[in-house]
Amino acid sequence: MVFTFNSILIAFFETLYLVLNVYMLLIFAYILLSWIPELRQSKFYAILHQIVDPYLRIFRGLLVAGNFDFTPLLGILLLRFFLIFMNDFISTL
Repeated sequence: MVFTFNSILIAFFETLYLVLNVYMLLIFAYILLSWIPELRQSKFYAILHQIVDPYLRIFRGLLVAGNFDFTPLLGILLLRFFLIFMNDFISTL
């Protein structure tokens, strides 16, 4: 089987697209679990925190209204816009 540069490039970007979609789902899980105080002490939540927090920390404190921190929303929106752009880019290859 012969691999061309174009097919390798498409495979790379499709894999990256899939990984980023899974990462976005992990962010959703992190947000939902953060609403349940008992689950914040779980090992699963601690692992999610280690995976998701470095990305969300970039936006921390930018969208705060009272006691509500909308940082994850900003992170998800930017990630989603990037995924839309990436999908369009992949379709042009």
